[in-house]
Amino acid sequence: MTQGLFRLNKPQWMQSLGPSPPLAANFRARRSDEVDGLVFDSQSLDSDSTFEVMTIPGDNQARPLLQNIARRVMIARGLAPEFTPAAMAELEAIGTPAAAVAGTRDLRQLLWCSIDNDDSRDLDQLSVAEARPDGATKILVAIADVSAVVKPGSALDEHARLNTTSVYTTARIFPMLPEKLSTDLTSLNFGADRLALVIEMVFTPAGPLASSAIYPAMVCNHAKLAYNSVAAWLDGTAPAPPAVSAVAGLADNIRLQLRVADQLAALRHAQGALSLETLQTHPVFDGAMLTGLEADTPNSAKRLIEDLMIASNGVTARFLAARKFPSIRRVVRIPKYWDRIVELAAGHHGTLPPAPDGRALEQFLVTAKAANPAGFPELSLSVIKLLGPGEYVLELPDDPVTGHFGLAVRDYSHSTAPNRRFPDVITQRLLKAALAGRPPPYASGELASLAKHCTEQEDAAKKVERQVGKSAAALLLAPSLGKQFDATVTGASDKGIWVRIAQPPVEGKLDSGPAGLRVGDRLRVQLVRTDVEHGFIDFKGVGERLAAKSGS
Repeated sequence: MTQGLFRLNKPQWMQSLGPSPPLAANFRARRSDEVDGLVFDSQSLDSDSTFEVMTIPGDNQARPLLQNIARRVMIARGLAPEFTPAAMAELEAIGTPAAAVAGTRDLRQLLWCSIDNDDSRDLDQLSVAEARPDGATKILVAIADVSAVVKPGSALDEHARLNTTSVYTTARIFPMLPEKLSTDLTSLNFGADRLALVIEMVFTPAGPLASSAIYPAMVCNHAKLAYNSVAAWLDGTAPAPPAVSAVAGLADNIRLQLRVADQLAALRHAQGALSLETLQTHPVFDGAMLTGLEADTPNSAKRLIEDLMIASNGVTARFLAARKFPSIRRVVRIPKYWDRIVELAAGHHGTLPPAPDGRALEQFLVTAKAANPAGFPELSLSVIKLLGPGEYVLELPDDPVTGHFGLAVRDYSHSTAPNRRFPDVITQRLLKAALAGRPPPYASGELASLAKHCTEQEDAAKKVERQVGKSAAALLLAPSLGKQFDATVTGASDKGIWVRIAQPPVEGKLDSGPAGLRVGDRLRVQLVRTDVEHGFIDFKGVGERLAAKSGS
């Protein structure tokens, strides 16, 4: 725990409280407060109980504290935070990336580039475009061939199979595969020759897919790019990133990719793909000191990659189905709580039909965003919670297809992130078996069990990420105990009511408030308690419900 100094105006009983929390802030405390456990309550013992926690420069322990919380929560939820000695021994024996095999094409000369987060080091995919004389556009997406290095049944594979995903917490990434692989030997790094599975797609001038193919190829990343700088350039608010300017023809190539991605998005949204926009945050650290939470915003570069990956995942799903292979599909079912979505829309001056209708919901979302852009993330979060979670399911040849309601696609698998998601590794092994004319490497029963396990572990990982994120938010919110906020109800069930405040964008539990609250309702709340260790943030309602925001 971080060491600190208390101000002299604290009551005598506080002298024995020991180490202070890792933030400089004013708190009101009472005898039941657990300062060592970083639990704070807005109720005060007396008017003299105000104290100020002062952190010693260079000794702040926010990051190590959050890392320890992450490890504990991962273990509690059945996830392994560290690799086994057997896995590390296997890793030691891997010294080079995968080599080309018979039938591998050499596509290293193409203008491949990666576009990812600013700090991403596990690069799963590259993309490149080619304009054709007939007006069509060929898009190639290269996916890192992780399965060429991580063998089924190996200790590395067992760890990936256990966790099924990398876990991205505020203080540390717990990778599904060791960084020697995921950020090096199986990562499509800048200037490195790497083996990949290439998904080739040819789109007509109007946008629909005309043809597709999948094959192994050697590729080379000619530009490692980041979402924000690429988006600023594409939107005309900044010059091209130096890495773009350094490669002749790359700027035009990326613009061509964006044009195709925009067409694909327009086609999906016309079919009912949902325009949802939630508030995502990432922590800001100064060394080990947590200094804030910054909002991540959507942009044109993120949409470019998202739309190309959605198209690629559709191709892989159809490729396996055409060859009568089983597959693990990613699905979002028809909403079970559609009636509540109808009510939510009515509360925002919208009308939806009584039966689930993606096109109608998308039109409502577009109208609602235009009317109230600032409140749209809150509305989106409410809709997402009512839609229900995505899940992995086994699909056998000729089975009815569940589809993905949110994306408005019928065929969808996860195949484009094998360094960080195990379902993508499974899909990659299935694809390579189909290409080689071999039988599926997994029995149908095993795939069904894996699909269920992957869904469960993804849910566990998300809960870890949320809890650690809430622990970080609790650190930042502790100075605001007693402060009031406008909030939106984001969850309502027998387990309780959850609300989200906008600044900072944080969710917490509502201890008390008006009766009959539903998702999407707005109210005034007061912060009453934070528990950093457990990631609890508690509010209480203040007064009655608030009216819907102007224009919503």
